[in-house]
Amino acid sequence: MSRRPTRPIPSRPPVARAPFVSAPTVGPAPTRRWRHVLIGDAQSPHLLKWARALAPEVDLWVASSRGFLPGFDGLVPSWRRLALEEDVAHGGGNVGVMRRLPALARWLQQVDADWIHPHYLTSHGALAWAARLGWRLRGQLIGSAWGSDILVTPRRSAALRWLTGRVLRACTLTTSDSEHMAAQMRALGAGEVRVFPFGLERMPPPSPKKAPWQCFANRGLEPIYRPERVLEAFAAIAAVRPEARLVVANDGSLRAALEARARAPDLAGRVSFVGRLDAAAQDREYARATWYLSLPASDSVSVSVLEAMAHGCIPLLSDLPANHELVVPDENGLILAEGQWPTSGQLQPLADRAAEIGRANRAWVQQHGLFAPAVQGLLNRMAECMPGRARSGAGA
Repeated sequence: MSRRPTRPIPSRPPVARAPFVSAPTVGPAPTRRWRHVLIGDAQSPHLLKWARALAPEVDLWVASSRGFLPGFDGLVPSWRRLALEEDVAHGGGNVGVMRRLPALARWLQQVDADWIHPHYLTSHGALAWAARLGWRLRGQLIGSAWGSDILVTPRRSAALRWLTGRVLRACTLTTSDSEHMAAQMRALGAGEVRVFPFGLERMPPPSPKKAPWQCFANRGLEPIYRPERVLEAFAAIAAVRPEARLVVANDGSLRAALEARARAPDLAGRVSFVGRLDAAAQDREYARATWYLSLPASDSVSVSVLEAMAHGCIPLLSDLPANHELVVPDENGLILAEGQWPTSGQLQPLADRAAEIGRANRAWVQQHGLFAPAVQGLLNRMAECMPGRARSGAGA
């Protein structure tokens, strides 16, 4: 069941429960220099972020379905890494990467890990489960779900639903970044699910000055993120505030069509496509923007939305359960139902309170949306699962 956050507007009475309460972070940290293997796409900055959080705490090894970002070089020595050099289709059907199962399993046998930690359960999770089962590896599985592997893929076929369920049941622990996704995981057979956002590594400084009608969007320009809907929502904003401007970061297969739409009279001269940005450039765009637009068809708690809130932006989000864990409509942002566009009556009251909302959103992220405290809580729980807790049925 989705949980609503503590309402972030100081003048309003708080809601009793805050999100992500199922992953407490308090308590002493036990000794935990165990062998821990991450399995995922190490060309993703998200896996690199996990590696940065784990490397100081455990003996870290990493297997990548593709190659490695340069950032791994200073974290994990080359002899603790394996590159399978395959493409992964996160929606399933990963015939290519499954061909590398024997190579991965033999490497895992040599590592002899205490914990095997796949990310994205319908691809890397299936690979880790098959390796552990077929090669009788002793390490426990901890699986991290990323979103569409739980919210989309299992609905595509009975076979994919079965596979996802087997992977979840094989895991001693799993992680989710929203209560909504955690409920779906439990329905598919997961046992203990640790719920915390894939949060920020640090809080950005307060934005010195924001442009009142500056908008920013940076999700992928791919169908699942529905960037065309972002343009239509912005067109509705520009219709009532002609001075509004939108910066679209990131790239993808829909970019040419989106650029063509942005040349239409209602958007001409108001939309800039800037491609992929490094972290510093993204921070500058967040800092300038008052409004942040993210309208995907499916999503869990998005780190991009958390980043925008940490920079004091007002989020305009699609009507998905996880987004209700972040936004109370008309209080600290907007939730746009399918076919709904923002109106002047919705926008202006938020604009009048933009500074207040920005401060409150920053405070909420500071309290609930930082990554390091959540990872510490997860590691504490993993340590509790280790001594004398072998799970005879975990790989079946």
